Amino acid sequence: MHRHQPHISSSSADFSAFDFNARPSKRRGSYNCGRCGLPKKGHNCNVGTTPISSSTASVITTPAPSDSSAGISAPTSLSANRPQRQQHYSHLRRALSFDNIDLSCDSPELVNEETVDPVVSGGLPASCLWEVLRRLPPVGLLAAAKVCKGWRETSRRLWRAAEELRLRVPARAQVGFVGSVLQKCPGLVRLSLRMESDVDATMLACIAFSCPNLECMEISTSASAVNRITGDELGRFVADKRCLTSLKMEGCSNLGGFVLCSSSLSTLWLSDLNSLSKMVFNCPNLKEISLEFSYQENDSTDLTAMADGLVRNCSRLQNIHIASTRLSHAVVLAITAASLRGLRMLSLVLGSDITDASVAAIASTYSKLELLDLSGSSISDSGIGMICNVFPNTLSRLLLALCPNITSSGIQFATAQLPLLELMDCGMSICDPNSENSNCDEASDFELQSAFNNKPHIMYQKLIIKHCHLKKLSLWGCSGLDALFLNCPELNDLNLNSCRNLRPDTLLLQCPKLESVHASGCQELMIGTIQSQVNCDSAAVENQYAFKRSADGSKRVWLPHSYSQQPSDNDMKRRRVGRRQCNILVN
Repeated sequence: MHRHQPHISSSSADFSAFDFNARPSKRRGSYNCGRCGLPKKGHNCNVGTTPISSSTASVITTPAPSDSSAGISAPTSLSANRPQRQQHYSHLRRALSFDNIDLSCDSPELVNEETVDPVVSGGLPASCLWEVLRRLPPVGLLAAAKVCKGWRETSRRLWRAAEELRLRVPARAQVGFVGSVLQKCPGLVRLSLRMESDVDATMLACIAFSCPNLECMEISTSASAVNRITGDELGRFVADKRCLTSLKMEGCSNLGGFVLCSSSLSTLWLSDLNSLSKMVFNCPNLKEISLEFSYQENDSTDLTAMADGLVRNCSRLQNIHIASTRLSHAVVLAITAASLRGLRMLSLVLGSDITDASVAAIASTYSKLELLDLSGSSISDSGIGMICNVFPNTLSRLLLALCPNITSSGIQFATAQLPLLELMDCGMSICDPNSENSNCDEASDFELQSAFNNKPHIMYQKLIIKHCHLKKLSLWGCSGLDALFLNCPELNDLNLNSCRNLRPDTLLLQCPKLESVHASGCQELMIGTIQSQVNCDSAAVENQYAFKRSADGSKRVWLPHSYSQQPSDNDMKRRRVGRRQCNILVN
């Protein structure tokens, strides 16, 4: 008797046959009956089922409209009257929809025994291919699409499902390259471009046309790239993109002036600004702004007028960062005049005209600051005292780098009065005036020790910090320190770069959680002392089995050495795993 052979033909949705031992289907058509499998010639089929064509018998991976929300497409049902050999496919998983795939779902539900999983070229399941291809960079994904039809279809669906894209544009690439990539991603929400070629308005137009739903855009430039976007072009782009919430752009030296009007923009970062004639912000939902100006003496930007218009038209600001050498006390007064209720971070960097009076204006207006950065200012220990009196319950990050008027006494007072402090930066604040143009790398330890003996001791300062929550401390360039004592159980990052006058015998680090110590430019003996203190042997730890509590629980008594319980192998392994190795960075 003729043995019935099931037949699964390929369609536009299938990538290859599922049974590699079965004979390939004939492209001229099937000579066997689609219901019972007997030859069609001279045959009248009496099976009462509905005929099934070859295109209907294949598994369709396109999602049904009613099942699109579940992310799993229902394949077309096969005939219920199946030959016995069809049980070979009974344990394969259901086909997945690549457009709405849920990557966190490891075990999709099964439909029936005839459900199969699509297989692409080479016998690799489509779900595995999806996981592999989605980890490729854009260039690798473009190359993978040229392998075969199955890979090309999977790559196309990956591009369509992409919501975030990070692309590096080489120097020889043109706008058409970026446009061809962006047009593959109609659902793109976040875009980050690293430009090694020049940027102009054509690039903005390409992004606006290809990404209608863009919410976050970041453009960074290399040293050889030039950003030629003007203020009018940037203003039109922001006004047209009604979904844009975050804009970050580097190299904005050619803006000249801008007017930004957007009801959706909440984050704005612009760097390398220079000589802006006008800056108008009409962004009622703006919460974070960062403006960094280039360090040029001919900068003619009116920062006072800019700050006044910013705080008046953007009443929801929470984070303000302005870096410019033209910052002054008048700019601080303009920022404090609006009395922003939600302000939590204030960073005014490189303003040498910012004094203790500016600190008093800030402290009297904003009493809930969590971060305060006045690096490069002229504040003194009196200003630090005002900061400690106003922000003891809120301030967690304090940055006072490049402030020549503060001393170690002010730093110690800040750490003692700010219990929530987690980060503090005092780099280049405690400097040795007689160490100008000195090169500690060429000097030997003997010469440095002789220098300590010859110089007056009064010019050096000591720093003692004891804090329970401090995690990061930066003292880079503090050449005026000759003694340092730290008792910070939560400290994990310490920067001592260029602290060339610190002595090994006056260094004490009681920081068990230290992970990184930056010691570039320090003495060789100092580096050895740091290593010995942060990477101490566990044998020096107190033996937990050396004491035993008395019967009444009143006191602990010392056990003789013979009765002292020795730690087991498991305890030693537990100690070895829990021990942290601190990295000493000297380069």
